[in-house]
Amino acid sequence: MLDRALSFRLPAARRVVLATLAIAVMGCANAPVAPSGGGMTPIRASERVYYVQGAGGMATPANAAFNSNAAFVITDDGVVVFDALGTPALGAQLRQAIATVTRQPIRLVIVSHYHADHFYGLQSLAGPGVEIWAHEKARATLASEPTSSRLEQRRRDLAPHVDAQTRLVAATRWLSFAAVREFTFTQGGVQFHLIDVAGAHSDEDLMLFIDGDRVLLAGDLYFSGRLPYVGNADSKAWLAAMDRIAPLAPAVVVPGHGAASRNPTPDIALTREYLRYLRETMGAAVRDLKSFDEAYAQTDWSRYAKLPAFQAANRINAYGTFLRMEQETLAR
Repeated sequence: MLDRALSFRLPAARRVVLATLAIAVMGCANAPVAPSGGGMTPIRASERVYYVQGAGGMATPANAAFNSNAAFVITDDGVVVFDALGTPALGAQLRQAIATVTRQPIRLVIVSHYHADHFYGLQSLAGPGVEIWAHEKARATLASEPTSSRLEQRRRDLAPHVDAQTRLVAATRWLSFAAVREFTFTQGGVQFHLIDVAGAHSDEDLMLFIDGDRVLLAGDLYFSGRLPYVGNADSKAWLAAMDRIAPLAPAVVVPGHGAASRNPTPDIALTREYLRYLRETMGAAVRDLKSFDEAYAQTDWSRYAKLPAFQAANRINAYGTFLRMEQETLAR
């Protein structure tokens, strides 16, 4: 039984999604090949927490669409999984990886957000006795045209890893954060804090903090070792959401992409600096009435140019931020 004790914060602002940008960037290919050969190797983050790590860069057929992370927590009464990876086959491999560490069954899967690389594996994890939790705002995301278009795009670009048998799986419980920004639950003697940061990277972002181990599963609130995908995300809300990490004082942070951080400050700083740089440069271009092409060409990207996913994501990130800064300017 999951015991729930509600906490107390205010809801975040929703962000605006540019569907065409999201579909484009997820279809790009500029990534190293993921490790091959027959399975995933769980990486131990703490006494109870493990994760599997995808390749840097974007999802491609060469890396079997394994470019994101998933984590799992072993409790005295089952396993809590955070994210499900980007294909049904990867979800099945994740289940097998968990079985190499524990005989405990999967009890709960929490989806950090309904982007393709984090939830397509759900169909291999769902089943009797398994609850799937997601933010209530993900219900609309799942039913949206961009999500359907993304599936069709991935069936074309990531075949055979995403194919006609790949289906979109809904949560069994949509979590409401109308009056609070986090809640606490206990599973198998382990206390968890589920934190609502919706409106940052996506409309429905969740983070999960494991109390005793002081491990934060951050989803895509920050990226380790690669350029973040920003698109037209509300970067102001994203920066505010990242401010909620420091008070937790995590010993380890597992991001949605890249290696876990045992010294999280530099990795968090990289994402924060990049978001600020996008806002500063594109905001200045909007104020000076420059075109996007002119602004992009005149911006010094050398600080980020060698990071994985730069070629695939940076121009789209900059364009999405350019549009976002136009929106903010018009709203003043």
